[in-house]
Amino acid sequence: MKKLILLLLIFTQQLFALVSIVPVEIGENPGFHGKTALSLETKRGNTHKDNYKLAIRFDYDDKRNYHTWIEMSGEYGESNYVKDTSKLYLHLRHIQAIGYKNVHAEGFTQTQNDEFKLIKRRYVLGGGLRFKIFEIFDEGKGYFGAGGFYENIQYTSIDPREHNFRLNSYFAYTIKLGDDSDLSYTAFYQPKINEFSDYVSAQKLELKLHVYKRLFLNFQLAYDVDHNPPIGVEKYDFTQTTSFVFDF
Repeated sequence: MKKLILLLLIFTQQLFALVSIVPVEIGENPGFHGKTALSLETKRGNTHKDNYKLAIRFDYDDKRNYHTWIEMSGEYGESNYVKDTSKLYLHLRHIQAIGYKNVHAEGFTQTQNDEFKLIKRRYVLGGGLRFKIFEIFDEGKGYFGAGGFYENIQYTSIDPREHNFRLNSYFAYTIKLGDDSDLSYTAFYQPKINEFSDYVSAQKLELKLHVYKRLFLNFQLAYDVDHNPPIGVEKYDFTQTTSFVFDF
C-alpha cells in the first residue's frame, strides 16, 4: 500500500525541490549535515515547457548550545518559450540556548527575488524567542515563536521601495509517523508594527515519507497571503508540491 501511495504521488504531482519545514531541536542531530533536492521538468510536443529548481540546506549543531542553518534555492521556468518563473532565495538562521530548557533565542537574515511577484530584491533581518509549548501526541512536538524583523523591498513595478518593521509570530507542530517519517504544520503571521491591517501570513502542511536509506519524499501544501501586494499581483498564492529530498 505504501508503494502504491508513493507511485501515485510521483506520477500525479509536478516535482519541485524543497527543504523540510520541521523545526530543529538543539542536540537532536549533532554535527554537520545537509539536505539537497533537484527538480527537472521537460515537455515537448503540444506543450513546450521547461522547469528547473535546485534547493540545498546545510546545518551545524554543536549538541549543547546552538544550531545554525543556511538554505539556498533557485527556480526557473518557461512555457511555450515564454519565461513564467524566475526566483532566488537565501535564508540564514541561528538558534541559541539561553539557559532555559524550553526557550531558545533566534536570529535570522534573508534575501530573495521573484520576478513574477515583481520583487526585484527583498532583504530581511530579525530575531526573537522560540518556545517549546506542548505535546498533544506521544511523538509530537509543538513550538511558538515571537519576535520582529526589518524588511527592505525593492520592486520592478512603479510601487515605491518599502522599509518596514514587522512583528513576527509563528506556530509549528510535528507528529512522528514512525522512525523516519513525519507530518508537520506551520503558520506565520507578520503585520507591520505601525499598521496591523497590512500583514503577510503563510500556512504550510508537509508529509515526509522515508523511501530508501537517506532518500525521502516530501509532499507539501502552502497558502500564502500578502494583504498589500504590488500593483498587478494577486494577494494570495496556493502551491501543491512534491519532491525527492536526499539527506547527507
